[in-house]
Amino acid sequence: MIDRTEASKYLVGKLKDELVVTSLANEKYDLQSCGDRARNFYNWNAMGMASSLGLGLAMARPELKVIVYDGDGSLLMNLGSLTTIASREPKNLIHIVWDNRSYAMTGGQPTATAFHTDLAKVAEGAGYPKVERVETLAAFRQAADRALKEPGPWFIHCLMEEKPVKGGGLPSPTAIKQRFMDALGVHH
Repeated sequence: MIDRTEASKYLVGKLKDELVVTSLANEKYDLQSCGDRARNFYNWNAMGMASSLGLGLAMARPELKVIVYDGDGSLLMNLGSLTTIASREPKNLIHIVWDNRSYAMTGGQPTATAFHTDLAKVAEGAGYPKVERVETLAAFRQAADRALKEPGPWFIHCLMEEKPVKGGGLPSPTAIKQRFMDALGVHH
């Protein structure tokens, strides 16, 4: 199983001008602790919306790679976004899903992926042209490297074990939005 923190450190080390949108769970804290940047948009209280927000950014800014940093529980709240992403075919979108098979932020209740649901197969069925299921850090590195170089949309399904994440230290949602817009040169 993948250590999300180690994978996040690797990915952050590869980033240049890419935009990263997180879901509301522990993956945002891992990403922030591994390399906070103005081009990271940390989602607050919008479960399931990272994929939709990422698609909108990818369509609005096709010259930039957009990485969605999602969780299994969040994605399960908005599975319809997979079909929309696949039908719109944004070549600049990388959708990374961290699957710990639980709603870790609310007490560890199992998600559907703890039973029979395979999100990589769901993404394939939705029509994503590039789907990788990874279970090791080495496999994650290879998939991330390809996704950063090759057109997508990409879906990288990362099987991982949840471990405690030290949350906190993020700016307010308003400050995150303003900083992100400033990084994109959007006036607010």
